[in-house]
Amino acid sequence: MKSIVFIEKNPVSGKLRNVSIELTHKAYTLSNPLKGEVVGIFAGDALPGNTDELFRFGMSRLLYFTDARLKHLHSIAFKHIFEEMIRSEEPDIVLFGATHTGRDIAPLIASSLKTGLTADCTQLYIEDYKDKGKILYQVRPAFGGNILATIITPDNRPMMASVREGVMLLPEEHLNHPVKMEPFTIDFNESWVKSEFLSVIPKVKKVDFGSANIIVSGGAGVGSAENFRLIRELANALKGEVGASRAAVDFGFAEKDHQIGQTGSVVRPKLYIACGISGQIQHRAGMEESQKIIAINKDPEAPIFNIAHMGIVGDLSEIIPVMLRYLKEEG
Repeated sequence: MKSIVFIEKNPVSGKLRNVSIELTHKAYTLSNPLKGEVVGIFAGDALPGNTDELFRFGMSRLLYFTDARLKHLHSIAFKHIFEEMIRSEEPDIVLFGATHTGRDIAPLIASSLKTGLTADCTQLYIEDYKDKGKILYQVRPAFGGNILATIITPDNRPMMASVREGVMLLPEEHLNHPVKMEPFTIDFNESWVKSEFLSVIPKVKKVDFGSANIIVSGGAGVGSAENFRLIRELANALKGEVGASRAAVDFGFAEKDHQIGQTGSVVRPKLYIACGISGQIQHRAGMEESQKIIAINKDPEAPIFNIAHMGIVGDLSEIIPVMLRYLKEEG
C-alpha cells in the first residue's frame, strides 16, 4: 500500500512544517506493515532547508518541483502540479497537513480525482472492509464534537485525509532511509497563476504551546473573565502556558490564540491542568495525549475525569488559591 504525503515548508523559517514530519511517520506506520512505501510531494520556490529529516521518519522518495513563481500560494498552480504527481504514483493514500495551504489545495485535488477527503482527522488506521480488502479508516469529531465519526472511502482511490499539526506522535528512535530526491517534470502554465501578492505579513504567535511543559487551561466553568485570572496566576506560578476551551474563548474569558481542542491547538505537555472544563470530545482531541492530566471540576460526572490521571471534585475558585499558597510556600 503506497502512501503520499504533501510536504510543506514554513515560509518564514524556510524549514519543514512539523506536520509534514508527523504525517511522514504516520504514513510509514500505515504502509510499512503492508510492504508499501511513503512518497513525499513538494512544490515551491525552493526545497526546505531540512528536507533530509523526512527520510529519518520513513519516507522512501521525495518528488519535487521548484520554480520562483511558487514562492507564494497560487492554488490552481499547486493543484495542477500535485495532481500530476499523484496520478504518476497511483497511491492508495494521500495525507495533507490541515494548514492554510493544505485546506486550500486538498479539496481541489480530491474533486479533480473524484475521490473523498476527510478533514481534521484525529486518528488514522487500516483494517479490512468487506470484500474491498484493506482500507484507510479516518476518524474525526463530528456534530460539534459530540461524536467521533469513522469515515471510509471504499470505492475510490486515493483515500485522502488531512490532519492538524501535533495530532500524530513521533518516535524517539529514527530510521536510516537513504535520501532519494527526484525532480518532477511538468510544463508550468502561466495561466495557472491567478493572483499577485503585493505583500505578506507573517502572523506572530502569541502563545508557544510547542515548548510548554505545563499548561493550565480554563473552561466555561471558570465563570467569568475576572475568575480566569486564577488560571493565569496558576500558570505563571508553575512557569507554564495558559490554555482555554472553545467555550471559554467564546465567552470572552481568553483570546483565540489560547484555544486548545479540535478547532484550536493540539498539545502534549508533561502536565495539563484542566480547570472548569467538562471534557467534551472536541477539547479532548487537543490534549488527551498529555503525559499527566489533572482535572478540577465541580461536577463529579464530568467527562474530563475519564481521561484524567488525577481528579479533584470541587470549586476551582477555592482549590486554585490553595494550590497557589502551597506553591508560594514551597518557593
